[in-house]
Amino acid sequence: MIVLFTDYGLEGPYIGQVEAVLHQLAPREKVINLLADAPRQNPKACAYLLAALTRNFPAGTIFFCVVDPGVGSFRDRPVALNIDQSWYVGPDNGLFDIVTRRGKQAECREITWRRAGMSASFHGRDLYAPICAMIASGNPLAMARADWRDRHHWPDDLDEVIYIDHFGNCMTGIGAGKASKDLILKTGRKEIAYAATFSDAPEGELFWYINSCDLVEIAVNRGNAREAAGLSIGSRIAFA
Repeated sequence: MIVLFTDYGLEGPYIGQVEAVLHQLAPREKVINLLADAPRQNPKACAYLLAALTRNFPAGTIFFCVVDPGVGSFRDRPVALNIDQSWYVGPDNGLFDIVTRRGKQAECREITWRRAGMSASFHGRDLYAPICAMIASGNPLAMARADWRDRHHWPDDLDEVIYIDHFGNCMTGIGAGKASKDLILKTGRKEIAYAATFSDAPEGELFWYINSCDLVEIAVNRGNAREAAGLSIGSRIAFA
């Protein structure tokens, strides 16, 4: 299957245009829209989110990953990474730093193919979608082997909010292994205690827990943590 991870949003034509190209060029492949509201133009937050959301997919999955604030410039080379027998296709702007670091095996290829008449502003449709289709067909001829390098050397755990869902729950880049239930989470002037799940916290109260992606998340039982704690993407947090 081909799995989409983008900051395109659900409104507008962008996801539909990518899916149309994939259906035309790889009609036998199932296309899954995993996430369309990744933090906009934010490869750093998205690097942690991508690693968390894709870890349980089977080998052979092709991930179409486009969060590309530099689209059109080619200052970030387009790459396809084979990580533990799955492919990650997108711009080399830091988006793949964490998932590559956590993989057991990784091979990098630079995408050399360019479509005739390719737009300057929609490489997702005109470059990365066709490459995903080529990989699915077993014909990745438009790529050259390349050295891989970690672009930014970001930490293994990121003490920041990396995603906010439509409930207002705030996912962080802190993994479960760094979190102890007796610790207090601090953000701004708020001190937040642990609860195992929503029903264990009093209604309307902030709490932190380990979410289904094994990341620390801040929530409110029947409320909105983003509003209650004044959080946004990139808000700093720390354990006391």
